[in-house]
Amino acid sequence: MDDTEAPAPAPRRPIMRLLEQLGRKGTLRLLWELRDGQPQSFRVLREHADQMSPSVLNDRLKELRAAGIVTLSDAGYVLTEAGGELVKRLTPLNQWADRWIEPGAPN
Repeated sequence: MDDTEAPAPAPRRPIMRLLEQLGRKGTLRLLWELRDGQPQSFRVLREHADQMSPSVLNDRLKELRAAGIVTLSDAGYVLTEAGGELVKRLTPLNQWADRWIEPGAPN
């Protein structure tokens, strides 16, 4: 490497890559809507995700498919085995949030 070449960026830690993915608009909502293992169509997901724009929904589903978290079956979108494991690991966070939120506070 000569003095004019920039050093290669350091590889990101897997946890940071995951948090970046989960932090994208609508990603957690989609995972949560798919958590029961039942296939859901694009239309149904959109309805359950507070009418997320079709372009954002399409982008998130493409990203989740590319990451191996969601797949598209003949019946609709479903979590992969890895996606199911991820959602199981998010469940304790949901339980913590239920305890954390003040009783009677709006969701």
